[in-house]
Amino acid sequence: MKVADMNWRDVEAAAARDPRCVLPIGSTEQHAQLSLCVDMILAEKVAADAAEPLNIPVFPVMPYGLAPYFNGYPGTICLRVETLMAVMRDVVASLRRSGFRRILIVNGHGGNNPVGALAQEIMSDHAEMSIKFHNWWNAPDTWAKIQSIDPTGSHANWMENFPWTRLAHAAAPEGRKPGIDMNAMKAAPPDQVRDMLGDGSFGGPWQRPDAEMLAIWETGVAETRAVLEGPWAVSGDG
Repeated sequence: MKVADMNWRDVEAAAARDPRCVLPIGSTEQHAQLSLCVDMILAEKVAADAAEPLNIPVFPVMPYGLAPYFNGYPGTICLRVETLMAVMRDVVASLRRSGFRRILIVNGHGGNNPVGALAQEIMSDHAEMSIKFHNWWNAPDTWAKIQSIDPTGSHANWMENFPWTRLAHAAAPEGRKPGIDMNAMKAAPPDQVRDMLGDGSFGGPWQRPDAEMLAIWETGVAETRAVLEGPWAVSGDG
């Protein structure tokens, strides 16, 4: 259940009933012809779909993350590493004050991986906390499903092209884009990255059949729900 549909008394009752909650985090950055908000859309939806049958609160998605390599594209919002860490630390502290002791961070953006280290740091300071950091798209079952369909799955190509990340006015190009030199891209400043990438896709097909995408989605939701169900490292008391 989304916190947007709850009031403070609902959250208080939820935390007293169950110490678990979900915090999705994403990014606002270029995704070729797809929405700039792909990463936050997917993180929030997979979190909500996974948590709904369990009646566990899902907090609003964090829309901004670490994306310095895409700063050459208008619309990309990039936080500094220290900014994201400070915000996430404050958010988790607020969840703890609300009574939650088991927090699943559902991440939709690879650049946010440093938050996983922050989670470990917070747990070292608060022994009663158990925090899981879950990259939903490359968790073992979901990544295996993606690879079984097409091993080219990557940023802004078919792998992120779901019905809910498309824009009605921007159709996917036909065919497939040649792959890029990832090592060269990682060593380049943002303006050169834009020159290398053009539209922003990392290569491969821009779109695959919806039946395949829905099969990936079902796998991702089931895997995220399994992480939420446990086991967890602590009792949740304290």
